[in-house]
Amino acid sequence: MEATVATENQAMIAQMVRDFGQQHIKPHMMRWDNTQEFPRDLFRQLGELGLMGVLVPQQYGGSGFGYQEYVTAIAELAKIDGSIGLSMAAHNSLCTGHILQHASEEQKHKYLPRLASGEWLGAWGLTEPNTGSDAGNMRTTAVLDPSGEYYVLNGAKNFITHGKSGDVAVVIARTGEVGDSHGMTAFIVERGTPGFAGGRKEDKLGMRASETTEMIFTDCRVPVENVIGQVGEGFVQSLKVLDGGRISIAALSLGIAQGAYEAALQYSKERQQFNQPISNFQGIAFKLADMATEIEAASLLTYRAAAMKDRGENVNLESAIAKLYASEVSVRVANEGVQIFGGYGYTKDYPAEKYYRDAKLCTIGEGTSEIQKLVIARALLK
Repeated sequence: MEATVATENQAMIAQMVRDFGQQHIKPHMMRWDNTQEFPRDLFRQLGELGLMGVLVPQQYGGSGFGYQEYVTAIAELAKIDGSIGLSMAAHNSLCTGHILQHASEEQKHKYLPRLASGEWLGAWGLTEPNTGSDAGNMRTTAVLDPSGEYYVLNGAKNFITHGKSGDVAVVIARTGEVGDSHGMTAFIVERGTPGFAGGRKEDKLGMRASETTEMIFTDCRVPVENVIGQVGEGFVQSLKVLDGGRISIAALSLGIAQGAYEAALQYSKERQQFNQPISNFQGIAFKLADMATEIEAASLLTYRAAAMKDRGENVNLESAIAKLYASEVSVRVANEGVQIFGGYGYTKDYPAEKYYRDAKLCTIGEGTSEIQKLVIARALLK
């Protein structure tokens, strides 16, 4: 069962990612998972394939594709290794996406070519230790220096993908009152800026080859020309960035679910009990039927949101629906995958346990399932 592949471009991208993954990801992924090694060089290779600037127009050195192709690329990566899919998605949707959607022409020409090529890796800082879903209450501050030439950032961000290895970060900091949605501003901060450091690396259940760390700002001076858009627009910009980001997490969820399902399907045909393949038993066959049906529904929701995004339509509701459904499906399918593998599903000799661990992040990252329901309910009740 394949994702809805609508175009020649999508088929080409899917095959390219599969070939690349077999050669460069599959042989190393369990080592990366065990040691939590972040394979930085792999993302330079993905950049050479055009996968680090999927949505970036060619004038800025990107691939110039749309969201349909982007969903295909993420899903195919996640079928092999969720953590590589996650890092690729975070780089594209969040850091690169924020600059693409909201930065000035000068900023775009300065940063997008290096991000799209994979030469530079992007990070995006919204979440803080005490403000997960409640981002409006952030404590990281940016104060304009009396000279008017730079802002001074102080505070910490956590759960940041590429918080240590990223070459450039888009950081949202408070320039106004706590709780004021127009009291936050987005800044571009380059690695090497004095006062900007990576902090503690998280020891995670899954997605272990994707780096997740703190970012710490101590009297970090950022030039005023690194403000994205207008002062006070940072939070509003972030919500728009997350609308697109949710499609990428839906795609990530979809890929993990497809990988878990395909592994379980294959195993069920090979595993013999009572002198026949276990897929002959209705208890297993019905599990596979449910898994396939839910994946198909998640795929349609995800590609619908992507098609709407490509048409320039508002996807606030549709991206939340796709993200909510696909992420919950990913967890259910991965769970059933372990069950179909039985005792072997609980061991690291088979792929089921890794899909199971990786899937759970999808219901948490870029807005929990509960936040998605809040977004959906607000849109319905408008």
